[in-house]
Amino acid sequence: MNTTKNATQIKAEPGKQEIFITREFEAPRELVFKALTDPSLVVQWLGPKDITMTIDQFNIKNNGHYRYIHSRGQHSYAFRGVVHEVSFPERIIQTFEFEGLPEKGHVALETARLEALPGGRTRLTTHSVFQSVADRDGMLQSGMEKGVLDSHDRLDRVLEKLSS
Repeated sequence: MNTTKNATQIKAEPGKQEIFITREFEAPRELVFKALTDPSLVVQWLGPKDITMTIDQFNIKNNGHYRYIHSRGQHSYAFRGVVHEVSFPERIIQTFEFEGLPEKGHVALETARLEALPGGRTRLTTHSVFQSVADRDGMLQSGMEKGVLDSHDRLDRVLEKLSS
């Protein structure tokens, strides 16, 4: 895989409540969509490479919900959300919340858009909107970038296997 060609871009302008994450994949849009919505595939790629993922709930459909746990050694981190819209194969709109914060209610709204590109390729753009700049900055400072980069590299490998 040519990682320079398909480098993940994370954009977060100072003072704004949003993050844009863009990555191109060497796989058709329908296959990338499947990798985002099939729990047996999601556990293979979502999160940093040094974690183990367990799915508690994974109902990726309109008005669905999800909850998963990332484990590293003795430490576990749970995440959850509500799925508002699933439009195969172009869009998923959902919330995202890390359960480990001392106070509840730090929820982001995420829209994942999948764009079909020439040559059977796909551009995935995720737009996350946070309730405050502080929430957005906290996410950036949490190690999110490493998790996203690792996830996208792992997703590349999953897509390669599915394509062969």
